[in-house]
Amino acid sequence: MIGMTPPGYDPAVPRTATTLPVGSPTTVRDYVRELLRRHRRAFVLLVAVNAVAVTASMAGPYLLGALVEDLSRGAKDLRLGPVIGLFAVALAVQAVFVRLVRLRGAMLGERMLADLREDFLVRSVGLPPGVLERAGTGDLLSRITTDIDRLANAMREAVPQLSIGVVWVALLLGAITVTAPPLAVAVLLAAPVLLAGCRWYFRRAPQAYRSEAAGYAAVAAALTETVDAGRTVEAHRLGGERVALSDTRIRQWVAWERYTLYLRCMFFPVFNATHVVILGGVLMLGGWFVFEGWITVGQLTTGSLLSMILTEPIGMILRWYDELQVAQVSLARLVGVREIGGDAGDDGLDPAGRTVHADRVRFGYRAGSDVLHGVSLEVPPGTRVALVGPSGAGKSTLGRLLAGIYAPRRGEVTLGGAQLARMPAERVREHVALVNQEHHVFVGSLRDNLRLARGGASDTELWAALAAVDAAQWAHALPEGLDTEVGSGGAVLTPAQAQQTALARLVLADPHTLVLDEATSLLDPRAARHLERSLARVLDGRTVVAIAHRLHTAHDADVIAVVEDGRISEIGSHTELVAADGPYAALWRSWHGDAGTATPVRAPAAEG
Repeated sequence: MIGMTPPGYDPAVPRTATTLPVGSPTTVRDYVRELLRRHRRAFVLLVAVNAVAVTASMAGPYLLGALVEDLSRGAKDLRLGPVIGLFAVALAVQAVFVRLVRLRGAMLGERMLADLREDFLVRSVGLPPGVLERAGTGDLLSRITTDIDRLANAMREAVPQLSIGVVWVALLLGAITVTAPPLAVAVLLAAPVLLAGCRWYFRRAPQAYRSEAAGYAAVAAALTETVDAGRTVEAHRLGGERVALSDTRIRQWVAWERYTLYLRCMFFPVFNATHVVILGGVLMLGGWFVFEGWITVGQLTTGSLLSMILTEPIGMILRWYDELQVAQVSLARLVGVREIGGDAGDDGLDPAGRTVHADRVRFGYRAGSDVLHGVSLEVPPGTRVALVGPSGAGKSTLGRLLAGIYAPRRGEVTLGGAQLARMPAERVREHVALVNQEHHVFVGSLRDNLRLARGGASDTELWAALAAVDAAQWAHALPEGLDTEVGSGGAVLTPAQAQQTALARLVLADPHTLVLDEATSLLDPRAARHLERSLARVLDGRTVVAIAHRLHTAHDADVIAVVEDGRISEIGSHTELVAADGPYAALWRSWHGDAGTATPVRAPAAEG
């Protein structure tokens, strides 16, 4: 554990497939300055209130120093009454303002934390969809949960306390210098010890904490991805490999945890020694200064008491600065999304029609490893196209390119002659929508959940959308209808009901082109077929690209494209492809034979 790199860490092993960026020091500093500008009045007020509290705390040392000075001069009448009264007043002022400091500090911290959460959420929602898809859920969830939790303590405590400690140290050093200038030299004896320890620690700590946070994110990503792709893991018997990967990620994370603990164990004794050096230096050198006549006994008493108080804010600064090392890493991970270029697109680019065309498209999630190999496909307006093929063939990937989620590495995907990759994301969503097996119910009323697709929709339009996806019956049965609170803490919707809610949003959004990827996967086959027929009535005249895992979807399509190994191996209608006795005919015979005796088996959810 002595070296810079902990055991068990292999930099050649990627932590996640593609993670969101970590903010550079410049980005972090700029964001912190922005936060301080937003809350400069509260920050200035905190500093002012703290200055009053610190000034009041100095009354005791000065009063006691004056008494000792009087005694050293042989004074008989010390007049303790006024001294005690002044001390009591100073103590009361200090107590009141310390309370105000804590209150103002907590309020400032909570407001800054709220701003940070909102900024991260707003920026994340505005990211290009492809960026979030590539990053996966593990890294994003780690940032919005673990990193926010780590920052919460820093924002509530570390930032206010660090500000308080800096003001405290500055005022105490100023007081010592004014009271007895030679004692300021004695206090500075601790500086070399403190600077050497800080230099050793802070050269190692930021990278260590950053790696620790990344290690935890890698653990979260591995576990989340394994759970989300549980069926695929079981189908391909990858359980052992996923467990081994999780064990590796945990070992790397624990190694960094042990290393950061080692750094703290080496550093904390350093600032404990600083306390001894400060007090010992003041007493020993101060005694010599008194014998030399450079300072008085009263000045030594006041300076000694102030130096004793000084050790507390120094310890506070170091303790909370160490906390900020952890927080700084979490903050860098949260503000890293600010370094991702916005999806501005070309505002002047507008489709001249509704034809979707993929021309010799190549695409891969990793450099040098393409999933799609020169795929070309044209979807005329109003056509229903089904993409079929084995799991991992690239159907879902092709669907995402046709929906404008990803940009092809080579070739182009156009809508009405306009490249989807160059259009602003909001404009793409006006024309093309992707609906997959993932569905979300947000905390709020059912009405608010539906109006995410179209904010100005009337209740009549909301009920019509629910009826279109066979959801009106259970929605009417809710205690308060559209006003019923759903999501966490509200009425619990079944997976099928949640999926119907997502599909009702689709009806309200009213795009002319749809890409459906297992949109009805959580419904039983009979209910799914009924829902698809209802959708077919609603979507009549629209262009539909359906990634077909149940082949009855393909049977109903105008055109079927068979995707194998990242290529379209055959294309045509159901009748034509069955007659051709090719890959599709084999799939149809296999599925149709099973469908006659049992529930059709759909392909695993994970796609190439």
